[in-house]
Amino acid sequence: MVRADARENRARILAAAREAFAEDDDTSMNQIAQRAGVGPGTLYRNYPSREALILDIYQDEVAKLAGSVAELLAAQPPLEALRRWTTELVAGMRKKHALGAALSPDAHKSIGEQTYGLVIGAITELLDAGKRDGSIREDAEPGDFLQFTGALWRTAPERTQPMLALILDGLDTRRGL
Repeated sequence: MVRADARENRARILAAAREAFAEDDDTSMNQIAQRAGVGPGTLYRNYPSREALILDIYQDEVAKLAGSVAELLAAQPPLEALRRWTTELVAGMRKKHALGAALSPDAHKSIGEQTYGLVIGAITELLDAGKRDGSIREDAEPGDFLQFTGALWRTAPERTQPMLALILDGLDTRRGL
């Protein structure tokens, strides 16, 4: 069981690291400890390496993104929810790859293995909602959708929405074939 102060320290470290990396990919572990208001020993006890910290940040972001599906579907139609969710997924993929120089090939593999199920589950939930209301084609597969959207993070940011619109148009039953 983790003590409350240890959980709070970990949360502060994650928040400080998220902010620091958004400002500068090369932020040191000591700078993160200072931002979080913890000593280096506390930081390294929670995160023995920069890579471990980056992995935890990314896993936390994917978990939050996957957890946002129900709220999105409650607020908007499935295709719009899918568009908004995918836009956030692509932004997260860009962040992960921007920090990629700090990650080993094994870490990249680990991220994929640990987050794939969450991402596929979220896509499945979004596609299924659209299939139920008749707005998304019955033959839409989560794995196929993920492959298509995987290309979006590699494109120029200003091309993301037009390219995503093409993908979503292909899923939209109202567009015809």
